[in-house]
Amino acid sequence: MGGASSWYSILSISAFLVSIWIASKVSRTIGISSIVLEISVGLILSPNALDFLPHEYSVCYAETITDCETHHEKLEIAEEGVDHCDLQAYLDAGKYASSWQDGFFGESSVTIKGHTYDLTEAGSSDRRLALGRPVLPPAPQRRLSTDSAEGKVDYDNYEQCLLKRCELELANECAHTPNILTLIGHTGVAMMIFESGMHFDFEQAKLSAVALLGTILPLVTGLGVVMAFGFDFENGFAAGTALAPTSVGIALRLLHEAKSLQTFFGQAIITAAFVDDILSLILYNILFSLQGDMTFMTFLPLILGIVFMIIAAGPGAQLAPKALAKAFELIPEYKGGSKLTTHHEALFMIMVVVLVAYAQITHLCGTHLWGCFIAGMCFAMWKEAHHVWVRQTKRLTVWMIRVFFAATVAFAIPVSDLLSWEAFLKGAVLGIGPCILTKVCCAFFMGDARFVIGWAMVGRAEFAYLIAQMAAASNMMEPFVFSIVIWALLWATVFAPFIFRAVLARYIRKKASELGADEETRSRADSLENPEPNFQRSSLSTGHLPDLYDEEQVQARRLEKVKNASTKEENKELSARIQVMTEKEKDLKAQVKALEELLQNQGDLRVDNDGATASPEASPTVIGSAEGSPDAIGDDDNDTVKV
Repeated sequence: MGGASSWYSILSISAFLVSIWIASKVSRTIGISSIVLEISVGLILSPNALDFLPHEYSVCYAETITDCETHHEKLEIAEEGVDHCDLQAYLDAGKYASSWQDGFFGESSVTIKGHTYDLTEAGSSDRRLALGRPVLPPAPQRRLSTDSAEGKVDYDNYEQCLLKRCELELANECAHTPNILTLIGHTGVAMMIFESGMHFDFEQAKLSAVALLGTILPLVTGLGVVMAFGFDFENGFAAGTALAPTSVGIALRLLHEAKSLQTFFGQAIITAAFVDDILSLILYNILFSLQGDMTFMTFLPLILGIVFMIIAAGPGAQLAPKALAKAFELIPEYKGGSKLTTHHEALFMIMVVVLVAYAQITHLCGTHLWGCFIAGMCFAMWKEAHHVWVRQTKRLTVWMIRVFFAATVAFAIPVSDLLSWEAFLKGAVLGIGPCILTKVCCAFFMGDARFVIGWAMVGRAEFAYLIAQMAAASNMMEPFVFSIVIWALLWATVFAPFIFRAVLARYIRKKASELGADEETRSRADSLENPEPNFQRSSLSTGHLPDLYDEEQVQARRLEKVKNASTKEENKELSARIQVMTEKEKDLKAQVKALEELLQNQGDLRVDNDGATASPEASPTVIGSAEGSPDAIGDDDNDTVKV
């Protein structure tokens, strides 16, 4: 019934997006980070659990056509010769197989890339390598090869080497061409890191000692704990790198709401968090440089990346305002009265171009994320840059970050390992120790604000989870270690905002008491300990850093509104007073008129009186002629009228 249709795919994708949207709203309503429920929903609907989405959207295409357990896939790896597994090295080491009956190529001989390997006398010391006619024609390179494995024996037997190298190449292919949801999540993280760079304060960068400790301590202790659990250095270094980054978003929002951003400890927190991000990006670059042999060329891209950052970030941020001002002088403004002006549109396009260019440059140095942050730093001194970026990308980035946690991270989690008691307990050890306590202690030298700064550095968000996911996807972190790291990050994600809010409120109240601050400062501390629902939703958002420029404009409009209301009230009072005075004026005019009439009447009476005296024939009526007469209104000496 009906033809071919994508309806069920549309329905499943829509249901998935609605589910993570509901999870986000519920988590913000109850006052916790939305990361937790978004990962939980994604984990339940992932291919590793309910398998809710079509594999074309939720699984890397290479995974759908590749099964490394099959003989065919192992054979393709073997036909690439020493690029992946050196058969002769395994023969010489006696590790061709656990027994010769289990050998991958059997017991005769095999030719790979023109080289014939004799397997008939595997147990003798005269094992030989001879040239001959190829028995198995070499297949074309279909994978991205890493460094040559010539002479290396890294696995228990040759067939295990083929399996592991197949899995590594599959991970590389999926890292370069992931499924669509994972790609959306990676894009969202890149945009968030660019946005973070726009908040960098160059003048406060000297407060980087906290960031240095906040990066090194989790790395070293995380490495030590994971190796104590029985895993190798590579797993430990990957885990420590994932624990190093700090999420600045939550701390920035809480400090802004408490009006403490410009305080000494507020600037120390924000600067340390951003410098921490730079150091973590360098660690991220180093982590993926550890694959293969370690030579000077291994670290050359890293060195070039650091040089590029020094050249592009600082001077770029200094020159950007002047360059933008010159550019805007040449661009005519057609939308001067609108919220999004022509200059805003031009600024947005310039930001996109710089973002793509810098990301491409640092991609050649190891990772595009480094370039995203440097590009953001270039616009840190242009006040409207972040405001314009948020207005154009706000909803898009919010949804991309939701997809990142619900798909990119959640789909990569091995459910069976994550839900084991061993992973939970080891994750608790890794979370409480290297993930939380190391950050809390990184500001021990910052005086009485040390715990405020320390707890602000505990929060984890997109970048930490991205490092863990990318390390797992590149086979640098075993699935069980990945599960442990996810549990550790969740500990920090859940508890950091609540504890930081309480510590910040207590510190503000303490300082208010010491300095005899006003009631407004105390009320800010109370609002942190007992936040309103809207405050919780704002502070724990995973979408954007606060748009400080927009909030300044909103505050200015609010003050203008209050001023206008006050002016209107004053005008109203003045109008009332004018009305009262007008009424009084009317009363006075009435009184004056009455007096004038009275005077007029008195003048008429006087004229009449004078006429009566001069003429005996006049009216005999005499007013006030008799002394003491009750009708007299004059006195005895004169006839002046008394009023």
